[in-house]
Amino acid sequence: MGGVKPAEPVAVSYRGADGNRIAGVRFGDGGAPVLLLHGAGQTRYAWTRTGGALASVGFRAIALDQRGHGESDWVADGAYAFEDFGRDALAICRAIRDESGEPPILVGASLGGIAGLIASHATESEILKALVLVDVTPSLALAGLLRIRAFMAEHLETGFASLEEAAEAVARYQPGRSRPPSLDGLSRNLRRQADGRFHWHWDPALLLSSRNVMSGGEEGAVQLRAAAAAFRAPALLVKGGASDLVTAPEVEEFLRLVPHAGFVDIADAGHMVAGDRNDVFAAAILGFLEALSPNAAKR
Repeated sequence: MGGVKPAEPVAVSYRGADGNRIAGVRFGDGGAPVLLLHGAGQTRYAWTRTGGALASVGFRAIALDQRGHGESDWVADGAYAFEDFGRDALAICRAIRDESGEPPILVGASLGGIAGLIASHATESEILKALVLVDVTPSLALAGLLRIRAFMAEHLETGFASLEEAAEAVARYQPGRSRPPSLDGLSRNLRRQADGRFHWHWDPALLLSSRNVMSGGEEGAVQLRAAAAAFRAPALLVKGGASDLVTAPEVEEFLRLVPHAGFVDIADAGHMVAGDRNDVFAAAILGFLEALSPNAAKR
């Protein structure tokens, strides 16, 4: 990507809407802020290469574990509806704006993008400089949504006997994706519990709570469409060409709602766009960010 080689990421911490601790890392320092929010079942590590690429050209990238994920707090009341992630995103964007003097650009994958849309609609003041949605739109293809839920729920209670068993489950879920040579990345998404088995790093209440991450239904989609229709800042939709969650009808609807938005379709990438084709993904968003504000990165 060129530019100066970024320093090692620095640990950061924010408070969510309910006082819950949100853990993360910052890549780079002093440039325009970019907030990176992962999808359901992921962690901030999904953004490691993207964060480094952004920092290398002068942006200050902040990758966080969303509530109930990774090293961030699990919330005692099981509040994991879309609205709850949106409230956290709003609180964090305000904190970043206060500390940097300008609102962040939010890059959100799946659940992270939904949180960003909700945050943008929750306030009349400028809370986002721009929004990049990564394989997510207000409406989602039901088949893809059900497949994600089935994968997350499959080993929810039993966990895995080994990292290798977990890797096999991931490979079945993503049959077209090359298996990594090391299990180190997968190990960050699992925790070995008292039963000796490896369990996902996220709170089971994400699926089991009455306010779970799948509980929005059509009402939630209506709210997200309203948020998209009201969004006026620069926007970019990045779709995985092989995604079964965002298909042509969902893209067409989004571009009708946000006619000024840019659109990139990354061939051979599935729903996990940044992981499937990180080089192409990073180039796509860097082009958008640098065109958006050529002097925002290095200043």
